Amino acid sequence: QVQLVEAGGGLVQPGGSLRISCAASGRVFSILAMNWYRQAPGKQRELVAAVTKGDSTSYADSVKGRFTISRVNAKNTVYLQMNSLKPEDTAVYYCNTRFGVLEFWGQGTQVTVSS
Repeated sequence: QVQLVEAGGGLVQPGGSLRISCAASGRVFSILAMNWYRQAPGKQRELVAAVTKGDSTSYADSVKGRFTISRVNAKNTVYLQMNSLKPEDTAVYYCNTRFGVLEFWGQGTQVTVSS
């Protein structure tokens, strides 16, 4: 079982920056690929960024060049640094991972980009 707890969401002005984090329980974090998803009101949940156990990263086109995913295995934590934020980045951001056939989600953290 893996428990994921997100933190760091909030209100930020357009063009601003925010870093959200996801702390994972358990002793398997270092072998897990970790993902950040987001879901805006009335829209489907979408994959924003991913990092493999080997630190390879990938991003949705909409955030490429603005968002950076990273992980610190010693802290069982994955981060999403979000720069040059736009109103369309407003969403609930979820941490996600899979372990075998099991899939785990955090409770989500709200990010609102508004002036």
